Amino acid sequence: MHVGGMWLRKSARGCSCSWVPELRRAVSSEAAHDMQSKQQPRRVYVTRRIPQKGLQVLRDSGICDIKQWDSDEPVPRSELLKGVTGVHGLYCLLTEKIDKELLDVAGPNLKVISTMSVGFDHLTPEEIKKRGIRVGFTPDVLTDATAELTVALLLATSRRLMEAVAEAKNGGWGTWKPLWLCGFGLSHSTVGIVGLGRIGLAVAQRLKPFGVKKFLYTDFEPKPEIAAEIQAEYVPLDKLAEESDFVTVHCALTPETKAMCNKKLFSKMKKTAVFINTSRGAVVNQDDLYTALTTGQIAAAGLDVTVPEPLPTDHPLLSQKNCVILPHVASATIATRTAMAELTANNLLAGLKDQPMPKELIL
Repeated sequence: MHVGGMWLRKSARGCSCSWVPELRRAVSSEAAHDMQSKQQPRRVYVTRRIPQKGLQVLRDSGICDIKQWDSDEPVPRSELLKGVTGVHGLYCLLTEKIDKELLDVAGPNLKVISTMSVGFDHLTPEEIKKRGIRVGFTPDVLTDATAELTVALLLATSRRLMEAVAEAKNGGWGTWKPLWLCGFGLSHSTVGIVGLGRIGLAVAQRLKPFGVKKFLYTDFEPKPEIAAEIQAEYVPLDKLAEESDFVTVHCALTPETKAMCNKKLFSKMKKTAVFINTSRGAVVNQDDLYTALTTGQIAAAGLDVTVPEPLPTDHPLLSQKNCVILPHVASATIATRTAMAELTANNLLAGLKDQPMPKELIL
């Protein structure tokens, strides 16, 4: 601005042309418009009650006019559609379906969608991409918490901890019995990992000190550098199922992985095998899993994700003692949820400012 101002003054001294005042007025008007545009708050809709530090990031930016569905329960679809009308930024969760209808209602102002999740199967990438909307997400920050929960779920399932707690509470705990509540240990076992990404690797690293003999993995392609960290062998899914004592799933939900864990897979697993899923519920055919558990095809299963969520209390899987089901709590530590909220907010702000996002999903 300073250089441009000097050029105008110098030109005015050297010329009495009548267009100079008009040029000055035009430049001043454009500068005022730019300043007003920069200062005008950006409308942001937050679809849930989130950790306060995430909301504070948005407030402290000074550029956001925030509307929020301030509840622990998901925003009703009708309220969501009202809330997104005309917004510049959308801060959402996995529970909100971001589809053509919503994007049409939001309108052309929408520049950025920031989801407080690492998964993005609630988004409609093709619709978002053709509108030029940027997307932020939260990988990495929940890796450790999810890996810890996976190990906890695996141990609770394989060592029958939920049954043991129930017996202690309901009077079933009698004298010590040599065969009572015996489960399966990790020592000298083979663990199969379906999807050797950040979380799959982190799970393996935590399981290794338990004395696991061998790690197998399958993925859409071999990952030799990552596999070398745990001395894992790349094998087809069928071989992994046949040889593993524990099968733990950590893949994204895609058309290729939907219902991938089905009767074909379970029929190839050992009768003593334990199946664990903390990725996405839809990668498992739950009817086939129920059959596998009730007919002795596999020994037990532990799930942190289901279809639907929440799972109805009368669902057959919940009646099985050899099936441990958690209510999607893999990332549920205070530190992790706070970090997710802050990262989601920073992704959104970067999108509003046309700056690089800390974590952008490239569609």
